[in-house]
Amino acid sequence: MGTTTPISSPIPAGELTFDHLESTVPAELVTAGLAGVSNVPYWLDSSQRPEALPALEGHITTDLLVVGGGYCGLWTALMAKERDPNRKVVLLEGHTVGWAASGRNGGFCEASLVHGESNGEAHLPKENKRLGELGMENLAEIAEAIERYGIDCDFTTNGVLNVATEPHQVDWVREEADNHPDMPFLDRDEVREHINSPVFHAGFWDKDGGALVNPAKLAWGLRKVCLELGVKIYEHSLATSLEATATDSVTVGTAAGTVRAAHVALATNVFPSLLKRHHLFTVPVYDYALMTEPLTEEQREAIGWKNETGLADMNNRFHYSRPTTDENGGWRILFGGYDAEYYFGGKVKPQYDNHESTYRKLAAHFYGTFPQLTGVKFSHAWGGAIDSCSRFFSFFDTSHHGRVAYCAGFTGLGVGATRFGANVMLDLLSGVKTERTELEMVKKKPLPFPPEPVAWLGVKLMTRALAKADRNEGKRGPFLRTMDAIGMGFDS
Repeated sequence: MGTTTPISSPIPAGELTFDHLESTVPAELVTAGLAGVSNVPYWLDSSQRPEALPALEGHITTDLLVVGGGYCGLWTALMAKERDPNRKVVLLEGHTVGWAASGRNGGFCEASLVHGESNGEAHLPKENKRLGELGMENLAEIAEAIERYGIDCDFTTNGVLNVATEPHQVDWVREEADNHPDMPFLDRDEVREHINSPVFHAGFWDKDGGALVNPAKLAWGLRKVCLELGVKIYEHSLATSLEATATDSVTVGTAAGTVRAAHVALATNVFPSLLKRHHLFTVPVYDYALMTEPLTEEQREAIGWKNETGLADMNNRFHYSRPTTDENGGWRILFGGYDAEYYFGGKVKPQYDNHESTYRKLAAHFYGTFPQLTGVKFSHAWGGAIDSCSRFFSFFDTSHHGRVAYCAGFTGLGVGATRFGANVMLDLLSGVKTERTELEMVKKKPLPFPPEPVAWLGVKLMTRALAKADRNEGKRGPFLRTMDAIGMGFDS
């Protein structure tokens, strides 16, 4: 855009904060915008969704069994066949491939393996730089695999625009840009040349560290490739038991069958592990998102956003947003994040997939962020569970004398990092030392969460402390500083 479109905001200048938006954007506008939304995740509400595969029945044997049909399981199965085309590989999925987090996320495929450079520096300072390099290599390999196999998943590599939505965040943005010459600093006018909003004070554009993807189409594309390579996939086949049946094999049971395997890769992520010792290492945190109806040409011109670039702000309770083109050529905007809900008991339940108050909050934030789009309605509103661990990036384990490998804890950045995790599991199962298996990231586990009710109380205290820090120019109070000191803090 050559000039910035004028914006008339419902909020006085200097008060464009998300707390103000919740009380200032008219309630009737939010109600109208959300009227008639579908609670089916937008990406899964597609004519391209494949027919379900049959469930497992009876007893079978295999060389490698993969439990879980999300990204981590799919990449594990695919790369196992790449490493050894003659290896027999079976994948069990409790519902359908890509149905859970892999089909519900925002479609940000980022290079980071450690949920951001600052988080990696806090937890693994000795190898953080190398992990950054490995993350970039992993992202490049994802792009190469998508091209090589012809996976149609709308993969675009225009990076992520990170924006300051509060005046004090401008210094943070400038520091990030100064530390990374390849991420240019954008002042108020320059950032609005990219995406036009009165909320944005500045930004830096990470052009190379991330891509956008249609997450469900990626999962379905990986599924198709796995089948073509000879992987046997059984859907609606929930794994319920794991036990050693002999010195050279492990048996996993389902409701209607069993699989005896030489090796097992557990990629269940947010769902309960078949190894009980992992139960306190992850908690399900629910994230929610909205998708707009298609914008008109006039609305698109008003907002700019000429590049297919992701958008994220610098708050602890951060928003993420991105454009996408639907099956009919319509141009839409996804807007999600901010609230992260943990429900007492730490269970994954269908009733948690929707949260009306969060939808209303997100709609108010959307209209306040993009007041030129106040006539736009939302077509979809949905949520899903994220497998969060206390260090906010993946951890690994083995059992049964190295015949079983486990990986989980991606905490919302699994679109890209799950492929790296899959490679680690295959390395661990091979029994051969590699650079990946020798990483402190792989050898060291996060701190476990305490049992209930302490876990629920701790998450609520953390959420309130992060909100307070957002309202206090990012200054971290005693609780957050204590969590930082013991290794359970997070600075987004």
